[in-house]
Amino acid sequence: MQQNRFEYKYIIDEPRARAVRDFARQYLAPDEYADPLQNNSYAVHSLYLDSPGGDLSLATLHGHKNRFKLRIRFYDEVAEHPAFFEVKRRVSDVILKQRAAVMRSSVPTLLAGHAPTRRDLFAPEDGALGALHNFCRLKTALEADGRAFISYQREAYASPDGHIRVTFDRQIRGAKYRGLFQLPPQPEWAYPMIDGAVLELKFTDRFPVWMREMVRAMDLWRGNMAKYVTCTTGPVSLQEILRYEL
Repeated sequence: MQQNRFEYKYIIDEPRARAVRDFARQYLAPDEYADPLQNNSYAVHSLYLDSPGGDLSLATLHGHKNRFKLRIRFYDEVAEHPAFFEVKRRVSDVILKQRAAVMRSSVPTLLAGHAPTRRDLFAPEDGALGALHNFCRLKTALEADGRAFISYQREAYASPDGHIRVTFDRQIRGAKYRGLFQLPPQPEWAYPMIDGAVLELKFTDRFPVWMREMVRAMDLWRGNMAKYVTCTTGPVSLQEILRYEL
């Protein structure tokens, strides 16, 4: 569980994204998974779960200060690589996240409602089984199931201790979940209209002084951008997108 983690979001055009990157790289290095051949980016895929009535989506749309989301995140379609079951909770402005690395072969049975066991874990990390149990408990309580895949390319930079991150998300797209834990074919994806890249400034405890200076120098205006809600409710303009908060 991450304590006192904050995420500030901005939608910026590409010239400003380049300026922010140049500024941030004075303090941060490319993420360890960044691919130089893809402009220091990598693919991020998530299956979002929700109740039959869309309770988690509605909590976001209504701006509830205390809310959470359930997602299964993965970075490729290699069967031997893990999938990460995540509970991402927002308490006012603080982000709390529980995450468990799970065997890809266990994903269908867990989605079907089977109780998790240690054999489902990709690695026996401290707290992983408890995190997975909590995910499955919330899933059962909500009668939640897969609703949509959300994918994008992430360009990321981080401090050595991982407490500070700057990310740029592009090519954001969504597709309906049809019962199989695999990415749908290209014709099924929808691309919401987003006027630029989604910039996220992530930090633990205090807003770094250099970030504050960067925001002021670049004239950045903080907004809200929930990828799951944006892709599944179909906003078509920046003004509508800024209504939503992750």
